[in-house]
Amino acid sequence: MVKFTIIGRIRDGMPLAQGLRYVNDENDIFSSYYKQQAEFILKEISTGSLAPVPKMTIRLDHQHSFNCLVANGVCFITLCESSYPRTLAFHYLQDLRQELEKFENHQLMEGITKPYGFLKFEGVISSIRKKYIDTRTQANLKKLMANPAQDSDIIVENMSTLVQNRRQLDYYERVVMAPEAVSPIWGSPRLEVSHVSNLL
Repeated sequence: MVKFTIIGRIRDGMPLAQGLRYVNDENDIFSSYYKQQAEFILKEISTGSLAPVPKMTIRLDHQHSFNCLVANGVCFITLCESSYPRTLAFHYLQDLRQELEKFENHQLMEGITKPYGFLKFEGVISSIRKKYIDTRTQANLKKLMANPAQDSDIIVENMSTLVQNRRQLDYYERVVMAPEAVSPIWGSPRLEVSHVSNLL
């Protein structure tokens, strides 16, 4: 089942729209945790730490995974149960992409300055999601049988690997790339004055 969806701008990592939370059986702590994880993935793609491949699945835990579709400077991310067919998850994301292209006005997308400011698209997410709730509908079964080999172009990552890579990059930027700390005494005016007087 598709549980949560975020659509974000890759240029700056800004989340533009989200689907309503579908985590009825879980409390708000878990749903905010999943939202933070989705925003983390969006940020990693926008900074280039995670290659913006067209299709990617990121395993979160044994019960959930994120499916990501990157197209035309926009990232579509959805949280699904691990048992939900990946093919359907990507059909869902493709449907969202096609609707956004109909909806899209370049100035509108670039003009959004607040996170989740594209409120008009949230209703579209909700209506498309309804088509993908039941995996056994005729339309969904047809999508599942259409091209069984299409999953081969999907990159699979683990969330723990992404978090570890981020920690290593942060460490590298903070410690290795930072200029060496200079003791404040060496740049003090008193030291310069005493050095000059000693020379005289």
